[in-house]
Amino acid sequence: MTTNPDILVIGLGPAGSRAAARAAAAGWRVVALERKSQAGEPVQCAEFIPAMLDQELAGLGAVTVQNVRRMLTFVEAEPGDETADFNGRMIDRAAFDAQLAEAAAQAGADCRFGMALRRIDGDGTCHLADGTAMRPRLLIGADGPRSRVGLAIGQVNTALVETRQIAVPLRRAHDGTDIFLRADIPGGYGWLFPKGAIANLGLGLEPRARHMLRPLLDRLHRQLIAEGRVGAEVIGRTGGPIPVGGRLAAVGCLRETMVLLAGDAAGLANPVTGAGIAAAVQSGDLAGVAAAHCLAGDAAALVDYGHELADTFDTALSRAMRRRQALLRRHAGARRPGPSDLRAGWIAYDAYWAA
Repeated sequence: MTTNPDILVIGLGPAGSRAAARAAAAGWRVVALERKSQAGEPVQCAEFIPAMLDQELAGLGAVTVQNVRRMLTFVEAEPGDETADFNGRMIDRAAFDAQLAEAAAQAGADCRFGMALRRIDGDGTCHLADGTAMRPRLLIGADGPRSRVGLAIGQVNTALVETRQIAVPLRRAHDGTDIFLRADIPGGYGWLFPKGAIANLGLGLEPRARHMLRPLLDRLHRQLIAEGRVGAEVIGRTGGPIPVGGRLAAVGCLRETMVLLAGDAAGLANPVTGAGIAAAVQSGDLAGVAAAHCLAGDAAALVDYGHELADTFDTALSRAMRRRQALLRRHAGARRPGPSDLRAGWIAYDAYWAA
C-alpha cells in the first residue's frame, strides 16, 4: 500500500524532529519515521550541547544532567590548558531526543518509531521494512552520516571519523570538558565529559586506524584510573561514525519529489570537534521552514535553504577542514605532529582561529 504525505522526514534525531515540527506547525501533512524503537537510544554521542541552544530550545532544564563551565585541553603529557567560560550542558541524550520528537508530534507530525527505510525509488517512493510505501511531495533526509536519502540523490559523506565511547564512574565532581590531543590519535582526539556521577570517556580517529580505537581508549581509561579521576567499571559502551568532510549539497530531487538533507546527513558536523547537535537543530529548523514555503508555492525556498546553510555553517566548516587537513598531512609525513601542530588544530588555541 502506498500513501502520499505532503512531507516525509526520515530520521527523528534533533534535525528530523525539528524539521517535522516546523513543517507540521505550518499545516502540512507530515510523517516522520525513525528506525530505532525509542528516541535517542542507543546514545551515540558525548551528550554535550553548547549554551547557544538555550536560545533555540525551551525546556532544556528537564533533560540537563549537569552544567559545564570550562574546557581543559591536555596536549600530550603537558598540564591542561584551561578555556574559561566554555559554557554548555551535559544532557540525557535519549530524553533530549524524546522531548524534541514529542514536540513534533504535538505540532501535528505523525511520528513513527521502529520504522526502517528499505529503499528509495527513482521517483521518490520510499519503501519501508513493513512492506508499506510512501511517495511524499517533499522528502527530508535527517538519517545520519550514512544517509539513505543522501545516497538517493548522490550526496554521500565519504570522510568519516570512527568513535568509541564508554561510560565510567566519575570519582570527583568536575565542571569541565576534558580534551586529550596526542600525536598517536590520527585525525581525532580523546575526551572526558562529566555527567554527574558518571562520565563519557571516548576517542575518535581516522577509519584507517580503527584497529587502534580500543587499545588507545583502554590506555586513556587506565591513565585516568591511575590519576584517581574515574573508576575501572565500564557501565556502557557505544560508538559510531561522524562526518568530517564538510557540507554536502543539501537540495536535490527524485523526479517530482523534492529532497532536502539536514544535520549529519548534510555533513554539518564540525570536522575538528565532531560537534553536531546544534547544527542538527538549526538545519532542521531551516529545512522544515523551507519545505513548508516550497509546498506553499515559494519557488525559491529550496535554493534559499542551500544559501542559508552556506551562510550559517560554511565559515566554521571551512576553517575546521583546513585545520584537520593540516594535521593529517603531518600524520602522513616524516614528522609526526608536535604540540604546536596539535594546538593549531584545536579550537581552544589562538592559532586555530588565525587566518
